[in-house]
Amino acid sequence: MSKVDYSVDPLVRVEDMCKFFQVGRHATLKAVNHVSFNIYKGETVGLVGESGCGKSTTGRCIVKLDPPTSGHVYYEGKDIYKYSAAEHKQFTADVQMIFQNPYASLNPRMTVKDIVGEGMRLHGKYSNQDLDARIEELLNRVGLGKDHMSRFSHEFSGGQRQRIGIARALSVDPKFIICDEPISALDVSIQAQVINMLKNLQDELGLTYLFIAHDLSVVKYISDRVIVMYLGNIVEQAPAEELYANPLHPYTKALLSSIPVADPDVAKSRVRIPIKGEIPSPINPKERCQFADRCPYATERCQKEVPEMKDFGNHHKAACHIL
Repeated sequence: MSKVDYSVDPLVRVEDMCKFFQVGRHATLKAVNHVSFNIYKGETVGLVGESGCGKSTTGRCIVKLDPPTSGHVYYEGKDIYKYSAAEHKQFTADVQMIFQNPYASLNPRMTVKDIVGEGMRLHGKYSNQDLDARIEELLNRVGLGKDHMSRFSHEFSGGQRQRIGIARALSVDPKFIICDEPISALDVSIQAQVINMLKNLQDELGLTYLFIAHDLSVVKYISDRVIVMYLGNIVEQAPAEELYANPLHPYTKALLSSIPVADPDVAKSRVRIPIKGEIPSPINPKERCQFADRCPYATERCQKEVPEMKDFGNHHKAACHIL
């Protein structure tokens, strides 16, 4: 049974958001193209799709690292791009981000103590005498210790660096964390540890996650709902169990058919749906279904009209002309 309560107002609401980049005098790269979705308190929403589909850009717009070209992002019912200075400061504590590359997201000139404690100092959450104890507590929570506080980031492995990044995100007591492919740069043996830690932290602290990833097996394990993106557009969204049991969009079906299965007998019986061709350029895309050139079911209508998002019940939505 889903833990998501759809009857309450969402914690985060993204409404018709676009993020375009000018790459020439007459060329526009449409990284995020009119996306809309909700994130409810206490849930994990998985955002999946091929590399370059706009997942990370969507997350950066929500956390205010990149302003959207148009559209709105609401946090607790208020437009985050209309905040006062005081509201913006509180937002930067409530909403945090765990970055994909633990080697690039930590300042090599700062010790672990300074990295984890920086946000707490800026927000004035702890006195100087309490700061060390709080940093030690956070490091213990993510599987590190007091003896790591005086070290620099280059002295750690990739998995340890990502734990430092998680401790930094937790340091200002956030409510909502955007996890931007937090395990993709880690060894497989470490990935499961980090995922389980994130799930435990969510249960203990009541956190809400937007989990950006391209590994669909990981997304299935951690997510309550899943949003599928293709070339800047949302093509399907549904509760995780519903999406994996009953995918509707041809792109989603193809993605799910590519998930490796450990059992060789099951693997032999599965039908693999290949996606032919290359991803079209997101620069000056045509007003149509962006998946049309690679879709085995595409019709003439798909080449001419942008499909609307349709509701198929059980909070399952998809944008496809053939549905």
